Amino acid sequence: MQDSFDITTLIFLALAVFVIWRLRSVLGQKTGAERSPFKPLDRSRTEPPAGRQEGDNVVRLPGADRAQPADRGQAAVAEVRDWRGIAEPGSAVARGLEQVVQVEPAFDPRAFVDGAKSAYETIVIAFAKGDRKTLRTLLSREVGEGFERAIGERERNRQTVETTFVSIDKAEIVAVDVRNRVAQITVRFLSNLITATRNAEGAVVDGSAETVVEVPDVWTFARTLGSRDPNWQLVATEAGN
Repeated sequence: MQDSFDITTLIFLALAVFVIWRLRSVLGQKTGAERSPFKPLDRSRTEPPAGRQEGDNVVRLPGADRAQPADRGQAAVAEVRDWRGIAEPGSAVARGLEQVVQVEPAFDPRAFVDGAKSAYETIVIAFAKGDRKTLRTLLSREVGEGFERAIGERERNRQTVETTFVSIDKAEIVAVDVRNRVAQITVRFLSNLITATRNAEGAVVDGSAETVVEVPDVWTFARTLGSRDPNWQLVATEAGN
């Protein structure tokens, strides 16, 4: 019995060793059908994502292509404004206008000159008529007080003024000053007027009711830049030459 048991045991052990050897020989080899737990992306077979260029590992955000990188060594080119007909390039007036535009980019000096011409005619006519209400909205307090004194004196003397605009031949900006966000723009006007002052009896005591006179004036308008009030006020007047 003992010999039989030993032979049987040896046979089973031999079979077990053979089976284990075969399993290891099979499990230990790769057949090509195995699946890797992680497979890196094959970049050579994929299209670059939107916003990425070939050979570029950075995905650019929308709008990045429109930005100018600071490391390109190219200085930003400042906008060159066209002041032709308004100011000579590099002049004090041009520099002053640049200061205004820096605070209010929508400022248009040509539109300002057109508005100044309209204001000039309106103020002159309102002064001749003694229209205090219109003058109050267009004049600073100091200038308004001067106009009021002249109108009051004229009324006390029972005088009236007749003024007719023939033309405004010239309106040019001659000075621009910006301090503490307050801009002052000085305009030189050259106009042709018919103006006459009459006494209580209707006789002309100053000027002429028929003669066209060339009148030069230098007026300064001011406004606080950035304020909601778009109106400019007349802050100084002087006779031109």
